[in-house]
Order: sequence, then C-alpha cells, then structure tokens
Amino acid sequence: MRIGDFEIPGDVPEFKGPHVLAVLRPWIDVGNVGTLSLERLERHLQAKELGRLARPGRFYDFTRYRPRSYIEHAKRGYSIPSTVVRYAIRDEAPDLIFLHLLEPHCYGEDYTDSVIELLKFVGASRYSLIGAMYDMVPHTRRLLVTGGSSQGQAEEEYRLVGARPSNYEGPTTITYLISQQAEALGLDTRTFVVHLPQYFQVDEDFTGTARLMEVLCSLYDLPERLEEPERGQQQYETLQNIVTGTSEVSSLLQRLEERYDRENNEGTSSTTVELPPNIEEFLQGLNQDSDSLDQN
Repeated sequence: MRIGDFEIPGDVPEFKGPHVLAVLRPWIDVGNVGTLSLERLERHLQAKELGRLARPGRFYDFTRYRPRSYIEHAKRGYSIPSTVVRYAIRDEAPDLIFLHLLEPHCYGEDYTDSVIELLKFVGASRYSLIGAMYDMVPHTRRLLVTGGSSQGQAEEEYRLVGARPSNYEGPTTITYLISQQAEALGLDTRTFVVHLPQYFQVDEDFTGTARLMEVLCSLYDLPERLEEPERGQQQYETLQNIVTGTSEVSSLLQRLEERYDRENNEGTSSTTVELPPNIEEFLQGLNQDSDSLDQN
C-alpha cells in the first residue's frame, strides 16, 4: 500500500488515536538524544515497523547520507538511508507511532505532504517533535527543556514536565511545515527540545537522553527506569575532569552557572552571556569541528 511516498506493507492495525513522536536527523538530534529516546521506547514497547519511504533517493542525496554495507550470517547486505515508521499498540490509549525523520535534501514540500498523508492515514491525534540542540548551558545544572505549541492546553503539560516556552529565532527546517499543517488539520502539536552544553559535543549524550526520557515517561506513564540517569552521570563526571584542566571551559562554566542560577531565580530566559574573546574563539572552533564532521 502506498500512502504518499511511504510504502506500507502488510496489514495495518486499528490504532486508537495514536500520538506520533518524531525525531529529525540531523537538524535537531545532537547527541543522538531524540534517536536514543525513541529506541528505548521502541525496545520497551516492542515496536514493529509500519513502513518507510518507497523511493528514498527522491528526497536524499546519497553522497551526504551514505548507504552502508554490512555482513550478517556470512552474507553481505545494504542499508539505505530512509525515513522509517514504527508503532506500538498499548492496552491504554493512546497508541504510539515513532517517526524517524531524515531531513530531505530536495522536494521538501512533497516530503512534508507525504508525512501529513501518513498522519491522516493512521488517525493521529497528536504530533510531537522531540530532540536536542546545543546551547550556552552548564552541565552542572539540570538540563533545560523548551517547547512550543499553539494549543492553550499545552501550557499545563509543559509546566508538569518542567519545559519552558521556546524563544528561538533563526535558521530552521522545511519539516516544520508538518507541525503547521498538522495544526491546521486539528491535531495537537508539541515540541520538546533538550538544551545540551555546547562545549561538550559527543555522539551519544546520555544525560540529555535521560532528561528527554523523563519528559516522555511522565507524559505516557512509563516506568522511570527507562530514563537510565546513571549513564549520563558517569559521562558528565568525566566531563568535569576535563573542565577542571581547561581554563577556557572552566571560566565559561562559571559564567553559565551564574546565568542559569539567576534566570531560574528570576523566572526569565532572555539574558545573554558576554564572553571573553578567547572563549568565543574556543566555541567557534567547536562549531567548525562539528560542521566539518556533519559534512563527512
């Protein structure tokens, strides 16, 4: 069965007003926080694949998202980058659908239209984009989560999980059209983005994952053990040793802690941090290194 540009093989279960949890790579999935969170939920709920793009090459440049070869049971196979959809049927409503979005390189409007067709096909009642971004935040404090929604009822939900309204302005992604079109169709929309320390960039940030899982477990009444905060604590303890031996980062951390404490006491989030030139140069070097890795 074809739904937009998605191929849905086999029988489709009867969903109960499912909530769609989407992660967008690579735009808003730094530290693999969104992907790791979805994978934990999928393992716990024994999620099954619903479908994927029928012809991913229509949207993706495979010199940027590289196909991978692998050997399994003495046979070589190939994995082609695509947008993959999985689902979990729960005894209690709502069911959950996990949408692993891979940002398109071309035909972005057609891509978002196909996702909307998929949301209508499964009868989704909510679409939530989850993930993480780098920010000027200290690793020594509870990681911030920001969100956004045009629905008034979202404010109470954000308050319960400790999320703040987002005031981000700047470059964005064509896939945000999905949220806009979903709202026009009457779906609830949510965004939950964890803010990670910019000076600590790793492939898998387990503290960020634990923070996002804290939000998801609270929303969907899932066991707290899925948060796995211990892995993140060990990771950031190692970071503390690095900070102690690096004067630029140590100075930066002190300023970030002061801002974090001031904002949390005053309940504001608009204060900016003025950094010495040597720290600005240090952070610019981190960003350049990260950009070069994304292009390889």
